Amino acid sequence: MASKADLPAGKARHDAADLSIVLVSGLTLAITALFLCVAPLTGQIAGARDFVVYWATGQQLANHANPYDADAMMRIERGAGLPAGYGVLFMRNPPWALPLALPLGWMGVRAGALAWSLVLLGCLWGSVHMVWQMHGRPSRLLNFLGLSFAPALVCLIVGQTSLFALLGLVLFLRLNGRRPFVAGMALWLCALKPHLFLCFGVALVAWVVVSRSYRVLLGAAAALLASSAAAWWIDPAAWADYAHMMRTYGIEKEFIPCWSVVLRLWVSPQTMVLQSLLPALGCGWALVYFWKRRHGWDWVRDGGLLVLVSILCAPYCWVFDQAVAIPALLAGAYRCRMRGLLVILALASVAIEAGLVSGVKLPSPLYLWTAPMWLAWYLLAMASVRMAESAETAVDEGSTQG
Repeated sequence: MASKADLPAGKARHDAADLSIVLVSGLTLAITALFLCVAPLTGQIAGARDFVVYWATGQQLANHANPYDADAMMRIERGAGLPAGYGVLFMRNPPWALPLALPLGWMGVRAGALAWSLVLLGCLWGSVHMVWQMHGRPSRLLNFLGLSFAPALVCLIVGQTSLFALLGLVLFLRLNGRRPFVAGMALWLCALKPHLFLCFGVALVAWVVVSRSYRVLLGAAAALLASSAAAWWIDPAAWADYAHMMRTYGIEKEFIPCWSVVLRLWVSPQTMVLQSLLPALGCGWALVYFWKRRHGWDWVRDGGLLVLVSILCAPYCWVFDQAVAIPALLAGAYRCRMRGLLVILALASVAIEAGLVSGVKLPSPLYLWTAPMWLAWYLLAMASVRMAESAETAVDEGSTQG
């Protein structure tokens, strides 16, 4: 038992960690809030973000034009403020995501940027709030680690769709036991970026078969069929035009700071199949991981590690895509017994924001550390939980024997 002299020191460490989280999280949130307040007021800023590709796609769809027409997209994006140094941008999400961009076709670039940012902000806040509820409503202070998580804030700033995928993941985790059909429908949001969930998806299919949770599968199929039908109604040639765009303007010439791309570039840049090596290994691991735990599988408890490995092994993954790591990292933060680890997680977010502010662009290899960092942090946090539980069990057994 700790002496009275030990208690103040322990409390001081607790307060220091809390203060660090508040200061670091507040700083990153303030920077993002400032940008989001300024961006809608300036058309050039709104058009210089990735958001412009969704807005331009919406403009084409609203006018019954081809959203994969390079000349038309270039003209719209340049007119919205996309810098001349950029090539034409396309919406690379599968065509079932086109209905998501259609409403932007009825808005100007500034109004569209504001609406898009507010929706993304709602996805982030709602996801963090639901994760907090799923874990028994622990200290709200730890929610700042999710709300200020740098990849999520970068996603907000550039206007990417990764926060929709985050919301879909959290809804599935929350609803798969109580409302499996709706949980399956929520996976449509994850399917906006399917490459981020390969390992997760393999385990999901295995779980559906083993547990006979076919209503989840039916919900996912229904959502994909409905959105694909809507995309066909909006643009009957969407799938053919999308396939042509991917062949013509693929990502094989782009540097994306993820390990699958680095492996291909290091071994043989022209051998695209090498980019599938890490995903294949990750999917094999996911099957083994699920199979060992199949009888007591719990998506809230066991799904976090799957997502983190999926991010690390993804065929391509930008820093902002790593926003889907929030449920796993918050789960680790809520249970972590080492306060210093929480500060490290907050400082890692600041390091990403500092890099962007200092001019390190998103395609830089300097961001290769991020995906391994989240996985290593989660494993350390879970190890701290196991160590603390083992120590408590030993103390209880000693007391019982005494």
